[in-house]
Amino acid sequence: MNRPYQPQDDMSLWWLGDPVTPVRIGTVNLQDQRRKVALRYDPAWLLSPMGFALSEDLPLQAAWMLPAVRDTAVGAVNDARPDQWGERVIRLIERPARLSLLEYLYFAGDDRFGALGVSLQTNVYAPAPSTALPAFDSLADMYQAVQRVMAGEAVNEQQRHLLQPGVTMGGARPKSLMHMDGFDWVIKFSETGDELDTPLIEHASMQLARQCGIHVADTRALQLPKAHAVAVKRFDRKAGQRLHAVSAHVALRAAGEAMGYPELAQLIRRLGHPDQVRVQQHELFKRMVFNILIDNTDDHEKNHALVRSADGFYAISPAFDVLPAAQSLGYQQMRVGAQGHESSIANALSEARAFGLTLDAASQTVADIATQVAQWKTVFQSMGVRDADMDVLAQYLDGEKLMGQRKKAIDRT
Repeated sequence: MNRPYQPQDDMSLWWLGDPVTPVRIGTVNLQDQRRKVALRYDPAWLLSPMGFALSEDLPLQAAWMLPAVRDTAVGAVNDARPDQWGERVIRLIERPARLSLLEYLYFAGDDRFGALGVSLQTNVYAPAPSTALPAFDSLADMYQAVQRVMAGEAVNEQQRHLLQPGVTMGGARPKSLMHMDGFDWVIKFSETGDELDTPLIEHASMQLARQCGIHVADTRALQLPKAHAVAVKRFDRKAGQRLHAVSAHVALRAAGEAMGYPELAQLIRRLGHPDQVRVQQHELFKRMVFNILIDNTDDHEKNHALVRSADGFYAISPAFDVLPAAQSLGYQQMRVGAQGHESSIANALSEARAFGLTLDAASQTVADIATQVAQWKTVFQSMGVRDADMDVLAQYLDGEKLMGQRKKAIDRT
C-alpha cells in the first residue's frame, strides 16, 4: 500500500527518453515563497555524453536556474506541468495536502508530455502511482468520469484510474489518454454546454489541413451517445521511446523572442537541421495561413511544439489542436506580421522572408491553401459534421471577411 504523500520542497527530475533506463537530470526545488520551480543539473548529467540543455534558458552549468516569472517552472520544466484540465483533475481526485507547482508537477504522473519525469526519490525514478493506460473499450466509462469531473462530483476508484492525468499540450478542454491499436492517443471531449460537436469539427479541420499539404497529427472521431470525442495520436512517442519536446511558448521565451510566427520561423532556422530548415519554415507559414483562413484564432504558442531528435536538432511537431474558433475576432494569438496579430493574408505576406519565402512563393502557397479551404463544406460533410454546426461555422468561414480573402488570394495567381 502506498504511503500518503507528504509535501516536500525538493524532487528529482529524470530523463525518460528510454523509459526502461531512466537517467537523473537534477533537482527541482520550490523557491521565491514557493511560487517558482527552479532546476539544478546533477553533476553526472553535466558530464554525461547524453546530457543536454533542456531548453536554451537552461544551459549546462552547475547552478540553480530560476524562472523570471512567479507561478511557473523554469525553462522546459514548465512544459512538464499539467494543463488546466490536468490541474482540475488533480485537485478533485488527488487532493494533496499542499498544491504548489511542485505538487502539480509530481501528480502529472508518468505519461506527461515529452520525456521528463518527476520523482520523490533521488536514487530511483519513483513517479506518482498510476495504472496502465485504458483501452478503447473504456471510452464510455471514461466519458462518464469526465462528465462527473466537469460537474464537480466525486469519482470512484475505477473512474480515478481512467482520469489520472497523463498530461498533454492543451488548455481547459476535458481529456484523458488511451492506448489504441498499439499507440498512445489523447482523447478530447466537448465542454459541458458546447453547442457545437467540437471534437468532430476538430477531426474534420485536421483532415482539411492535411489536404492543404500540412503535416498534422493523426486523428480519429470516436462516437459517443450524443456527440463525439476526438483521438489525437501522440507525437512525443515513437517506437517505445519518449521524445523530448518543448512548446513554442517555452522555446521563444528561452530565446528572448516575442510570441510570433516570424520569430518561431527564425528560431527554427537556428535550432533545426540545416537540411530541413526551409521545409520547416514553409510548413509553419502554411499553418499560419490555414489558421487565418479557417478562423482558428486560438493558435497560441502552446499549440505549437518543437520535438528534439537524436542528433540534437529540433523540428516542429505535427499540427494539433486546430479548429475554427467561430468568433471572427480578427486577431491571431501569435504575431503574424507587420500589422501585429491582425488576421489577414496581407499581414501574413508582409514578413514572408522570415519564413525563407519570396513574395511570389508565399502568394502561391496562400492561393493553394485558399483553394482547399474553399472546399471546407465538402470535407466537413464527408466527416459527418451536423448541418446545424455547418450553419454556425458558415457564418464565419464563409463570411465576407474570410471569403473575400480566399477569393482575392485565388484570383491573384
